[in-house]
Amino acid sequence: MTLSADRAEPRTTAGREPRPVYQLVHNGKNITTRFQGRLMSLTLTDNRGFEADQLDIELDDHDGMLDLPEKGVRLALALGWSDAGVVDKGIFKVDEIEHSGPPDRLTIRARSADLGSDLTTRKERSFRDKTIGAVVRAIASRNQLAAVVAQQLANQVIEHLDQTGESDANLLSRLAKDYDAIATVKQGKLLFIKAGEALSASGIPLPTVLITRASGDTHRFMVADRENYNGVKASYQDTRLAKKGEVVIDASNAAAVTEKPAQGKKARSVATAPNPDNVKVLRHTYASKANAERAARAEWQRIQRGMATFTIILARGRPDLFPELPAAVHGWKPQIDNTAWIVTKVTHSLTEQGYTTSLELEIKPSALDDAEQR
Repeated sequence: MTLSADRAEPRTTAGREPRPVYQLVHNGKNITTRFQGRLMSLTLTDNRGFEADQLDIELDDHDGMLDLPEKGVRLALALGWSDAGVVDKGIFKVDEIEHSGPPDRLTIRARSADLGSDLTTRKERSFRDKTIGAVVRAIASRNQLAAVVAQQLANQVIEHLDQTGESDANLLSRLAKDYDAIATVKQGKLLFIKAGEALSASGIPLPTVLITRASGDTHRFMVADRENYNGVKASYQDTRLAKKGEVVIDASNAAAVTEKPAQGKKARSVATAPNPDNVKVLRHTYASKANAERAARAEWQRIQRGMATFTIILARGRPDLFPELPAAVHGWKPQIDNTAWIVTKVTHSLTEQGYTTSLELEIKPSALDDAEQR
């Protein structure tokens, strides 16, 4: 996933239709010409969060003249069009090579190089009474990264957070899930932002992109009761207050809390209960009632966002699109056009037939907040 883009100088194609172009650079040297006449397909899957982006390059080796690249080689990719120039899509580390045939072909698979650092090494440590901003900055500093933390998250206090045999990437993903946020590394920066809050790598808000039916090839809109849950339950055990209990969140956005303060005493209800008949139970036991309620609300938001999805293949590839970008669509049914969307996955596909971009979208978080307020 790329959270900001740099364009190369446009190239003109007077009197001709624009053609898709790409650029591959290795150790500062442009090696694109080596693939001329051999490229069968190039696919970039742009994911959200710490799920690594994947680059697949399939080459024609009918004459057996292609050399097998070494694993670990780093490739910088740019995609675009001959009339507008190319957009930087990041650096990828080759981790898989496949040669098959006949006819002979070479497939090179690479994943985003941003995650090839100490972020994936397991560690042991704990954080107590630290803000999210302090935790993210500490992890970023340890991994030689700059930290960008959403303002509404930075000052929230984490009472207790254990990292036991867990990588920094996994810890941040777990923390992000509890706060309905996205944690990722882009362009040397560790970002911790609210889901659906599109920011560049420097923390600047990005504008909403407009997608019209005229730009699409095929589409699919689906509304479903995802997993059929009508509530979320989270458990907590507060050792300092010698209390444990459960928190349930449902569509009313109220919290039902059942506390079990001491052994041998009856559980008591502390809040008016929503009582959904089919709840999703979170497996983790949280250190406080507040943490459990926050995690339950975040999970309920995720379930709600997944109830409506929209996918579309753009006939002309859009190298400027990436996950977490807010999107508005126009030209379909009112229920589709009137929904605020967020891009969750982007797949760029370049073949001999052309360059297309496939998008997966879900409901933007702010749209759910507005609906609840109404």
